Amino acid sequence: MNQLLLALGAMFLQQTFVALGRALPAVIAPAIISDLRIDAAWVGIFFGITAAASLVAQLGCGSFIVRHGALRMSQMSLVMLAGGTALAALGTPVALVLSAIITGAGGAVSTPASSHLLSRVSSLRYMPLVFSIKQTAVPAGMLVAGAFGPLLTEWKDWRFTMLLSAAACAVFAVMLQPLRRIFDTDRDPTRTFRMSDFKATLSAVLATRDLRALSFACLAFNGMQATITAYFVVYLTTIGYTPIAAGFLFSVAVAVAVPGRIVWGWLGSSYVTPRVMMAGLALGMAVSVALLALCGPGWPTILVGLVSCALSATALSWHGILLAETARAAPEGMRGGVTGGVLSFGQVGALAMPLIYSGLLDWTGSYGIGFVVCGIPALLVGLRLLRKQ
Repeated sequence: MNQLLLALGAMFLQQTFVALGRALPAVIAPAIISDLRIDAAWVGIFFGITAAASLVAQLGCGSFIVRHGALRMSQMSLVMLAGGTALAALGTPVALVLSAIITGAGGAVSTPASSHLLSRVSSLRYMPLVFSIKQTAVPAGMLVAGAFGPLLTEWKDWRFTMLLSAAACAVFAVMLQPLRRIFDTDRDPTRTFRMSDFKATLSAVLATRDLRALSFACLAFNGMQATITAYFVVYLTTIGYTPIAAGFLFSVAVAVAVPGRIVWGWLGSSYVTPRVMMAGLALGMAVSVALLALCGPGWPTILVGLVSCALSATALSWHGILLAETARAAPEGMRGGVTGGVLSFGQVGALAMPLIYSGLLDWTGSYGIGFVVCGIPALLVGLRLLRKQ
């Protein structure tokens, strides 16, 4: 139990810092757009590049986790986030592209590594709850980004905010070092990376019906999350909110995902099958994002906040259930790699949907249309999961 708590605490903090670094560019996007005089569609392009890098990294990270250990790869994830976030502070087009690639690849390793580690110290029955608690780190990191990002940016500037986030990631990577002798005892130094690992990971995922279903669900869910993360704050500023007010509302909404993930994990461990739980979340996020699309300048803040909280409780709260089911369905010894394979489908969604949204925004000038379109895959997944009951 002590080892489980130690592992859970370490992975929770690791993913909190990673989530902070990845969410920050979206939260302070209005300041970046204004300072660099670029179009709002840049946000979708930046996160599309991030998702593309994440896809490649998640497909290929399995061998590195086995060779170096999950704890070491968690440290590498944080170091890459630190370097990529600091690079973005340069503000040049090349630096922003490189930042998206490095932070995307670095952040992508975080979840497979933590899943590999926690699956070794947790029982199968309580995996949904354990993984859900661990995944509350993502909204926790986003909450910190939303609460402090705009404030620090207004006090100093957006470059200072990015550099501060980079420093935090680097410091925590060093702090994890003493735990390596405890949690990396299963590493295999003889394991080497091969290009065929990409194909092997995909084959392992697509060969199993349960893993295929989880992969397509992950595509829809992660695409929705990426779109909301990228455009939520910018969208609110177009309907009358200041950047600080929009960031605050983002933080309040994201805070709902913290207890939400734990409650869904508890229900999925004890009372409801994970498939039913995921179906409910899929339908909930499709309805919530459609309501968000209807929000306008005349809507009371409390109503916009309630819609945002409902969206957070669904589109930002599915991870623990899906990841626990992935670890359960994965072959023994391949949980890190298979988790990366399933999440790589999620990155396809995270790559495609912000770009689709960006294209629709440029074509129609409407933020709402893009939200509705990006909710359609989640709706289809929810109906399909219910049909299989």
